[in-house]
Amino acid sequence: MQGKPRIGVLALQGDFAEHIQMLGMIGINAVEIRKVQQLNDIDGLIIPGGESTTIVKLLHMFDFVDDLRAHVDSGMALWGTCAGMIVIARELADPYPIPLNLIDIGVARNYFGRQVDSFESEISIDGVEGDPMRAVFIRAPIVQDTGDDVETIATVPAKESDGHDIPEQAVGVKKGRVLATSFHPELTEDTRLHSLFVELAEEARTDSVRHSAEETPSKV
Repeated sequence: MQGKPRIGVLALQGDFAEHIQMLGMIGINAVEIRKVQQLNDIDGLIIPGGESTTIVKLLHMFDFVDDLRAHVDSGMALWGTCAGMIVIARELADPYPIPLNLIDIGVARNYFGRQVDSFESEISIDGVEGDPMRAVFIRAPIVQDTGDDVETIATVPAKESDGHDIPEQAVGVKKGRVLATSFHPELTEDTRLHSLFVELAEEARTDSVRHSAEETPSKV
């Protein structure tokens, strides 16, 4: 038996505790990731909401960037929520921060406005069965463009804000084992999106075990 996938939540800044609590609700004992060496011990990493500029600065300060990119390139599952989506994007409409280019998307920060413009919406997510999910948007980004093979899995319906009509926008994307969402699923009691990420981490764990077995010389 391989056991459950090992999932970490980046705990340098932001609402990492809420993600850990959500994962605990589905039987995953996630770990707080504060040191780059811990990436060697996990199958999936969540970068939570918070202050994207601060998170990027801390990732550079603690020498995460190159190792994080290497682990994602090797198949580790990755999920960025809200600020985390900004951190892992290819490029931003804003000059700062400079994102890490871990998924091929262009992102606009604070698209819906300031903190007072936060809202909730019922959205359907490809790969998540059942009723629409209640999504919490707080100074949320949106996905402006996607590269090849990046799948849009969630959109928020058109809405009005400050007298302006805002068209339907992409708020969830996926490529391989990399997932990015504009909203905060950790601020609800709906664990379905966390379960989807656990499945991606399980794929990464299975591949890692298989590769290790292939590299281990057989005994004669």
